[in-house]
Amino acid sequence: MAGKLLDRLRAAIRARHYSYRTEEAYVHWARRFILFHGKKHPADMGKRHVEAFLTHLAVDRNVSASTQNLALAAILFLYRQVLEIELPWLDEVVRAKKPARMPVVLDRDEVRMIMAQLPPPQDLVVKLLYGSGLRLTEALRLRIKDVDLRRRELIVRDGKGSKDRVTVLADACREGLEQQIQQSMELLALDRKLNRGGAILPQALDRKYPNARFEPGWQFVFPSRRVSMDPRSRRVGRHHLFASTVQKAVKRAARHCRLRKPVTCHTFRHSFATHLLESGADIRTVQQLLGHSDVRTTMIYTHVINRGAMGARSPMDGM
Repeated sequence: MAGKLLDRLRAAIRARHYSYRTEEAYVHWARRFILFHGKKHPADMGKRHVEAFLTHLAVDRNVSASTQNLALAAILFLYRQVLEIELPWLDEVVRAKKPARMPVVLDRDEVRMIMAQLPPPQDLVVKLLYGSGLRLTEALRLRIKDVDLRRRELIVRDGKGSKDRVTVLADACREGLEQQIQQSMELLALDRKLNRGGAILPQALDRKYPNARFEPGWQFVFPSRRVSMDPRSRRVGRHHLFASTVQKAVKRAARHCRLRKPVTCHTFRHSFATHLLESGADIRTVQQLLGHSDVRTTMIYTHVINRGAMGARSPMDGM
């Protein structure tokens, strides 16, 4: 029963073109919800069952508010889009309040220190995170056709919220990108010679344009060294570099530099926004470069710029 229901859940997610990461997360939490209640069918459960599961996550598993809300989103999707059951009790379900946290920001010297410890091509990926304000997945999904070296622009396709945007390309990244694109072309030539792989294409483009997977523009800027099977299409091709490869490299570099701050790949995006504002950039410009739909999301960086808390100067400095 559960297997067929989860297959229906996957189909509903793919029909709405949700990302593969979202698909895996929703299926995971739907399965956890069903197993928690002894494999009882969700159609036979209601508000108290949902709240019992969420309470279990918060109290027994000690998960974060964002994880708890993700589990709730998966359950609601299951009821609404798969079972097509209205939830009159939806507004009564208590949602965990996500705490407002200040982003971790590196200064310019710390950014340089970490970059100096990174091997290629991870160093170039991090340069794009800091130099263009990209999320890690956005950098890894870059295709050659979306890099404009002459105009110094990057086009981010299908970013968060399924939106495209244009962001700046730092001059310091141009030479590295040219070399990285050349390496991608060499892998493409090898795939053509062996008649294997080719770039994994989004959605159904590989059926609509059968030869596009071997076209230069569709190749990933940061291709994987090995071919692999796409989990959705089941076609063997060349995917992009794994996110974990970059994440582990950043962790190692931060430890080597003996930084006391908790550094992740997203820290460089935070630093990009903060340093732009420190340099006098307009908040609306930063909002567009980051791809935020609401300027209030960008405003958080105005609270961490290097001008003291709330822009005030400590009286101790006047003594």
